[in-house]
Amino acid sequence: MRLFSAGRLLVLGAILFAVVVVLYVAPSNEYIFLPDPAHPVAPLVTVAGGHDPARGSVYFVDVVVRKATILEQLFGGLHQGADLYPASAVNPPGVGDQQRRRIDLQDMQHSQQVAAAVALRAAGKDVVMRPIGALVDAIEPGMPAVGKIEPDDVIVAVDGQRVKDTQAVALAMAGHKVGELISFTLRRGTQTLVERVRTIRSGQAPHKAVVGILLETALDIHLPIKVSIDAGNVGGPSAGLAFAIQVLAELKSNVLHGHKIAATGEIFPDGSVGPIGGIKQKTIGAREAGVDAFLVPAGENAQEARKNAGGLRIIPVESFPQALRALATLR
Repeated sequence: MRLFSAGRLLVLGAILFAVVVVLYVAPSNEYIFLPDPAHPVAPLVTVAGGHDPARGSVYFVDVVVRKATILEQLFGGLHQGADLYPASAVNPPGVGDQQRRRIDLQDMQHSQQVAAAVALRAAGKDVVMRPIGALVDAIEPGMPAVGKIEPDDVIVAVDGQRVKDTQAVALAMAGHKVGELISFTLRRGTQTLVERVRTIRSGQAPHKAVVGILLETALDIHLPIKVSIDAGNVGGPSAGLAFAIQVLAELKSNVLHGHKIAATGEIFPDGSVGPIGGIKQKTIGAREAGVDAFLVPAGENAQEARKNAGGLRIIPVESFPQALRALATLR
């Protein structure tokens, strides 16, 4: 009986409680993705001379991403719709949490500019897009650029020579042999820095010298009218399609055709729509908002969205014009 005295049970209970608290608070080495209900876009967008649509509404979706606690890592089912991912699946190679957060916010800002440009062009406005360098889209794991060049860096010169697009970077790099150093002048936010990276042999072309960067042309975008988009602390490029639809809806009547729709997808200057991450959680968020339909990038994103739709209508799209046609024919 002495083994189960009130005092000892109290101490044991306190120890167990402390263990649970530690497990619930202490971070693990994994990240958790959680659904977040879709957000209306109209309060975030202001178009000079435009007006909010009289009928219909647009919603964007995001995902809550944070370090999972040890308890969440052990019991992933604590949250409905949650998924656990290792750090390597969340942070780009050579990038920590703070750097990733900065990159996500830059991606959001860039997506807003592109979304406004695509929408204004669809409205017949004259938008000027001038190439100003090569935007680093991604860094390949295990390559020499890791830790020196980051996603969203803009390469403005190679070996001191000005470059305006991806082709110019490729031509400048073609003059280097495997094992040589290449000097990249980068614009990172408000900073300009120079990084020297040693080339290695390409796995696809043995005689080609590479550093492991994937590029797209960086553009200086000039809009003919003022468009303001403020998403607060939400990061990433996936709201681009939703922003573009909202901007056009504020300029032209009957874009939404009275529908309450959610949309996700990275939008590019040519109007194409690219895949995004966290589609499972975003589909749940759209579903919880009670929208009529959810526009998503075609392909694997659409396939995954359908698995989690729960009756929500999923509409795959590959481009902004296709998204507009889908809205016009939605019944």
